[in-house]
Amino acid sequence: MSVIKIHLIFACAQGGVIGLDNKLPWHLPEDLAHFKKLTSGQTVLMGRKTWDSLPAAFKPLPNRLNLVLTTQAHWTAPGAVAVHSLLAAKELHQAHRSSQTDASHESESAIWVIGGAQVYAQTMSEAHVIEMTQIDLEVKGDAFAPLLGQEWRETSRQEHTSVKGVRFRFLTMKRF
Repeated sequence: MSVIKIHLIFACAQGGVIGLDNKLPWHLPEDLAHFKKLTSGQTVLMGRKTWDSLPAAFKPLPNRLNLVLTTQAHWTAPGAVAVHSLLAAKELHQAHRSSQTDASHESESAIWVIGGAQVYAQTMSEAHVIEMTQIDLEVKGDAFAPLLGQEWRETSRQEHTSVKGVRFRFLTMKRF
């Protein structure tokens, strides 16, 4: 059995804002394309509020195993698989991956944690990689990115300007 890594992925504005009223307080198509590129064909893990916030046209997120971490014992939604712990998410991910014909040649496997703030907090201690989009916007928020300690190092940075003129960067952080 291969090692299952935990990758966090999020976009944040100045002050670490990741959300307001269970929504993204910006629209950055370049970040959405980056998110799709990184998570397509992968397992994504999200909280129930994040699932609820997804537009109906994108539920479930296409070409991904959609795991929803919830404390509600009987919660269900079409296209989502409810899990009640990170361990259960890892087990379902491994079973799904084992059933894929091309998975046998991969040496490592990842679950992409896509939000929200509570799920980031619950999985942060096991995270190996963080893919972060830093957006140069000042917005109000009620949900914030996890704080990164000294064990995290930036390993990649790509600076960009959106078609609307907003500066942003894609950062890859790894735990050392």
